[in-house]
Order: sequence, then structure tokens, then C-alpha cells
Amino acid sequence: MFSHVMLGANDIQASKVFYDAILGVVGCKPGVIDDKGRCFYFTKTGTFALSKPINGEPASCGNGSTIGFAMETSEQADAWHAAGIANGGTTCEDPPGVREGGGMKLYLAYLRDPSGNKICALHRMG
Repeated sequence: MFSHVMLGANDIQASKVFYDAILGVVGCKPGVIDDKGRCFYFTKTGTFALSKPINGEPASCGNGSTIGFAMETSEQADAWHAAGIANGGTTCEDPPGVREGGGMKLYLAYLRDPSGNKICALHRMG
């Protein structure tokens, strides 16, 4: 559905360390910094990127916004969460665990990245 997602980051290097760690858990290669100082993670299905805002203002998180990353297992979601905490992220929402609603059972783990963006690891359970 999406070609790419780009998040604002105030410190590209700190954010790269964080995202290299959490995206490495799901098999992504380390991010690539382009000549404009943006960081890109390329996959077969799309691109995830980090950039200082082009208007020169500080990056800020979107109130009510969450970017979700698909996980193959709940253990992978836990490893993703732990890698995030160990590399400058902070936990938010409820602790990682199972949530049920709407006839679905999901395993969710939430973090805030070094710029305050809310992200989530999501494993759809059978």
C-alpha cells in the first residue's frame, strides 16, 4: 500500500543508531545516508527514511500518529523492543503483550524513537 514512510528526526546519527538496531531485528541492512543527510532503509516492499524537516524547524512527533512494523513472532517483537530501549528509545503505552479486540489477537510493543516519534512492533497472532 505504501511506497515509503519518512519521519522527521532532529539527530540523524542518533536516529540511525536506533533504527539500525530495531530494523536489524527484522533483517534490514543498516541505513544509508544520502548527500542531503537523510537516512534510508530499503526493502523489496518499500522504503523507510529519516530526515531533518526541510522547513528548518525541529522535528516533532504527530499527536495520534503511530508507524507500525510487522513482526513474524512475538519473540521478534520483544527483541525489537529491547533493541530500541538499548539504543536510545523509550517505552510507551502498555508493556509489550497481547491485545484483543475486533475479533483479532495482536502482540504489540510500543516505543518512542530518539525524536519522540511513536512506533510499534505488531505481530498478528493466529
